[in-house]
Amino acid sequence: MRTQREKIFNIPLVVVALVLLLIGIHGLRQLLPAERDVEILANLAFVPGRFTYAFDPDRITAALDAAGAMSNSQVELDRLFLGDGQPLWWTPVTYALLHASWAHVGLNCLWLVPFGAAVARRFGNVRFLLFCVATAIAGALAHFVTHIDDLQPVIGASAIVSGTMGAALRFVFQPGAPLGESLGFGDQEHLSYRRPALPLGAVFTNRTAVVFLIVWFIANFLFGIGAGPLGFTDATIAWQAHIGGFLLGLFGFPLFDPPPSDVESPPLAHVD
Repeated sequence: MRTQREKIFNIPLVVVALVLLLIGIHGLRQLLPAERDVEILANLAFVPGRFTYAFDPDRITAALDAAGAMSNSQVELDRLFLGDGQPLWWTPVTYALLHASWAHVGLNCLWLVPFGAAVARRFGNVRFLLFCVATAIAGALAHFVTHIDDLQPVIGASAIVSGTMGAALRFVFQPGAPLGESLGFGDQEHLSYRRPALPLGAVFTNRTAVVFLIVWFIANFLFGIGAGPLGFTDATIAWQAHIGGFLLGLFGFPLFDPPPSDVESPPLAHVD
């Protein structure tokens, strides 16, 4: 009798599709002329000051004047991303599809595969995609309230990745739901990700969950100050967006969690 080979990865197709989309978009941007790529950034990246300009133009004018005192080139960039001053309402979502470098998109995909797999299995495809949209918006909102007059574009799927980590925290640490087996690796029939979710209060009394929380916030802080020197990106890290996505995943988890009888495992992509 032939022994069936054990699959190394059992990743939900919706996660595979999202990873391929992020990589494909970044690869396509590398093929475009620089002027066209800047145009894409101007139309799809999230620019906090552009939304502020809609209700407080004087504040943004003052920010432009302050930037002009330091650098004329900075003013030109700010005016480019300000555009006509009208909010681009799709950008609190589309910014998550763009990345600054291969290292940036690679790191996000590396974390999205395990945590996204756990959450996609729990939520199902449609709820998972809605969750991704919600965490992207939460990340953009968190960045907006802390950079209300900033005209620097924000890009990257880190808020979504952080959101999956926050959501996973609610159901992968309780008894019978070992972390390693619930994050996309091992037997696809394992039901650890279907266990009843931890109540929010129990998250803060579960030792493993608390350790995860502390490590996540420390790692987020260290990455925020060290990504540039380490060569991941030349841009400033929007760590507030990470926190916004994470908090949405942690506190907004019940909004997307289906009833136990409705939890179904989405189709899987098998990788040998």
